Amino acid sequence: METDQTYELIRQFASPVVAITSESDGRTNGMISDSAVRASISPKVPRLSVYIHKWHFSHDLIWRSGRFVMHLLHRAQFDLIFQLGFVSGRDSDKLRDIPHRTGVLGAPVLDDCYASFECRVINTMDVGYATHFLGDVVASRRGMGEEIMTPEFLRANMPEAWREAFARNYRVAQEIIEKNAAVQDIHWKL
Repeated sequence: METDQTYELIRQFASPVVAITSESDGRTNGMISDSAVRASISPKVPRLSVYIHKWHFSHDLIWRSGRFVMHLLHRAQFDLIFQLGFVSGRDSDKLRDIPHRTGVLGAPVLDDCYASFECRVINTMDVGYATHFLGDVVASRRGMGEEIMTPEFLRANMPEAWREAFARNYRVAQEIIEKNAAVQDIHWKL
């Protein structure tokens, strides 16, 4: 993975590792992200935001449906990270063998997670290679686990067999980002 001092410092802003699920037109998907953040400090205005790369199938589903579910993962969920993070949902039904239910907004909610947050998109921002989706939390649930999965914990404890694929996927993502960094003035409408 290519890195430098600025990138290593920016990495300190990383969010927990989350699973994002979505649904549109009968298709579901799940993916892994570490670019999610709380977007409100008021308990009466619960909001979360996430950056989704435009080449991810989940991006298309969220863009079309205007909804997503963000799941905080606990530290025992390495298998889920592999299932959702190492293959594309365009090629397979990634949620087929993962226990889940349909949430109040119609998107999949994983049975096993530290917490889940069902979100309705209320605004977006183009960041070139990704879209920043701002979501109102309309439902939440505390699940299992004692500690959340962080990027540092994931990298330190990732199975050795995954490291080469992880590094390769990371390099490909860096290349795509560098080629598509120009921001467009695109406004999302539901």
